[in-house]
Amino acid sequence: MRKLMQLCSCAVGVLLAIGLWLAPAPPARAAINGQNLGAKYDGTQSNITFRVYSSRATRIEVWLYKTASGAQEVVRYVMTKGANNVWSKTASVSTLQTTYGITGTVYYGYRAWGPNWPYNSSWTKGSGTGFVTDIDASGNRFNPNKLLLDPYAVEMSQDPQTASCSDGTIYASGATHRNKDSGACAPKGLVLAPITTSIGTKPTRAFKDDVVYEVHVRGLTKNDTSLAASLRGTYAGAAQKASYLASLGITAVEFLPVQETQNDTNDVDPNSNSGDNYWGYMTLNYFAPDRRYSSDKTAGGPTREWKAMVKAFHDAGIKVYIDVVYNHTGEGGPWGGTDGLTVYNIQSWRGLDNPTYYSLTSDLKYPWDNTGVGGNYNTRNATAQDLIVDSLAYWRDTLGVDGFRFDLASVLGNTCQHGCYNFDKMDSGNALNRIVTELPPRPAGGGSGIDLIAEPWAIGGNSYQVGGFPTGWAEWNGIYRDTIRKKQNKMGVEVVTTGTLASRFAGSSDLYGDDGRKPWHSVNFIVAHDGFTLNDLYMFNTKQNSQPWPYGPSDGGDDNNNSWDQGGVAVDQRRAARTGMGLMMLSAGVPMMTGGDEALRTLFGNNNPYNLDSAANWLYWTRTASEQNHQTFTSRLIAFRKAHPALRPGSFYSSVDNNGNVMEQLRWFKPDGAQADAAYFNSTSNHAIAWRIDGSEFGDSASSIYVAYNGWSGQVNFTLPWPGNGKQWYRVTDTATWNEGANTFVVPGSEAVIGGEFTVYGLQARSVLLLIAK
Repeated sequence: MRKLMQLCSCAVGVLLAIGLWLAPAPPARAAINGQNLGAKYDGTQSNITFRVYSSRATRIEVWLYKTASGAQEVVRYVMTKGANNVWSKTASVSTLQTTYGITGTVYYGYRAWGPNWPYNSSWTKGSGTGFVTDIDASGNRFNPNKLLLDPYAVEMSQDPQTASCSDGTIYASGATHRNKDSGACAPKGLVLAPITTSIGTKPTRAFKDDVVYEVHVRGLTKNDTSLAASLRGTYAGAAQKASYLASLGITAVEFLPVQETQNDTNDVDPNSNSGDNYWGYMTLNYFAPDRRYSSDKTAGGPTREWKAMVKAFHDAGIKVYIDVVYNHTGEGGPWGGTDGLTVYNIQSWRGLDNPTYYSLTSDLKYPWDNTGVGGNYNTRNATAQDLIVDSLAYWRDTLGVDGFRFDLASVLGNTCQHGCYNFDKMDSGNALNRIVTELPPRPAGGGSGIDLIAEPWAIGGNSYQVGGFPTGWAEWNGIYRDTIRKKQNKMGVEVVTTGTLASRFAGSSDLYGDDGRKPWHSVNFIVAHDGFTLNDLYMFNTKQNSQPWPYGPSDGGDDNNNSWDQGGVAVDQRRAARTGMGLMMLSAGVPMMTGGDEALRTLFGNNNPYNLDSAANWLYWTRTASEQNHQTFTSRLIAFRKAHPALRPGSFYSSVDNNGNVMEQLRWFKPDGAQADAAYFNSTSNHAIAWRIDGSEFGDSASSIYVAYNGWSGQVNFTLPWPGNGKQWYRVTDTATWNEGANTFVVPGSEAVIGGEFTVYGLQARSVLLLIAK
């Protein structure tokens, strides 16, 4: 999410008082989507059964259409309420074809009535017949004038707003808008027969061995002129980059949201970015792959093209992760009027069962908001949790996804539904623990299962939970990011001791070791999609978000970036980027880099480009000499990490021999060669630290690996430790400015000998040295 939302310290209190809407732990289910929700053909494709959940509706109709948009329905059916509040209707395909002329794709949506708008047989589209109130005391917001998208639709026909349907007020409630009918323009679900194309063989690699590449699926190739124009910015185009990412050393590609969102209008006026939704963190449907990213937009085309892309990555040995947003939805919150009460979009969940799908205030009138974008999804409700688990399982099983990154995931740890927010990782009924129970994580040593990654914060209350998630969850380690940035860029302003640095380099045992988790539960990153690029982190002192198109303007963005322009010296900026990348790749944990950072991608200081669907925000594929050198450095650095299992420990650095003695797998050193002690670690005046990892217990080809970091502003001399009997230290890389070029990071076998124990090495300011013993 946008960093302004992530790090806001808004005082949203945790209301633990009389009237809490606490919910019991949800009962175990017999199967994923055991209610068989959605629209599905039977085995012979002779009938279609529509099934949708609502505990509060008094009448639901399913309306069928021949076309996606611009036309009226051809048939409507009244649905029957059955067990577990599931409404259903079965339609004969033959009847749809011969009686109603639906011979192609079946498009559908729902109309729902309830206590605040009871059914009246005199009601017609666009009328207020039967209306009582926009919202009643029970939180109901039924409105039959709004055609509702099936929450379980597997593809979506079009965005709510398009060039031919530009009036977004047709979805709104309130006196001015409630009687506007949305049927012709509203997104509809598509009824699809099962698509059985292959997703290839899923990699079973242990998460600890992964290198993650976070990127936007459209931005990955939209600027790539080596591809046919029709493929740029699509799933098919992304598939063409599998070999490139594999050659870079990437083992998992993490796509920003690819579930349906409003984004087609981004292209209506490319030079007017107001309201553009490029990143996609406003989900309209949790099952459907976004059509905009498909070169094949026919019915089933996005699903087929997505699966083909996944197969291309799997064939290259690369996992596919997706960023998912289960903390809020694209229906948003109040947007018009002055009361904040009546004007809301009614497009899907809100019109079917508002209090089931959304967390509300204790009077059930307003949203409860930990997200900053309209209100929380009701992650504590059992039925709302069903949708989360069912959609994750669909992406895992049908669409081939290997793991998920959960946006503002602290909302999924909520222990109550309405009138409060409280994160409790120990609560067995929260969505976080239910996901782990029903969708088992990948075992530590690899195998089948999914990789679960949390963005461990939201807004307000006790939502900042870095290190506080339940077993089974890895986390974006925001403390790692902040520590490295402060040490590199804020010396003399922010205090970071060498002891704090050591904890981050060694896997953050203070955060993850206390509850039995491991170094690889820490996803180490220095930059992500929201914030500066790696290059810009070391090129700008402040955000530059007011630039004209195509680099801006963008609102929001964090004002506290811990960035520094290195005095405006380009060679020092490049050194800082190498040093930051080097520290991340040499740390225990799972490194995550952002697309384009291998080649010093710049956004010229815009740190919140969520709204820039522009060439400036898409990756570029030409390289200057400096950019190519940094890409070479990055790829060789990743290759070194992959070649040395000592850098990818399954447990925190220590082991016990057969006699019960603790064996030191990692040892910390002061620059003078003496072992670092508590006094050195805790002193605020020390800025240099070195460590040696014993590779023998990991089966590493290097018996020892030595890393030195000089965070000081001047050269520091490091006295090297013992490399092993009959061995010497060889230099793999030094990120100093004197060592720029294509061979800053040498190829294996061409390392320069440095010397043995007690050799003194002068390390330039703000640089990293990497040695191996041979």
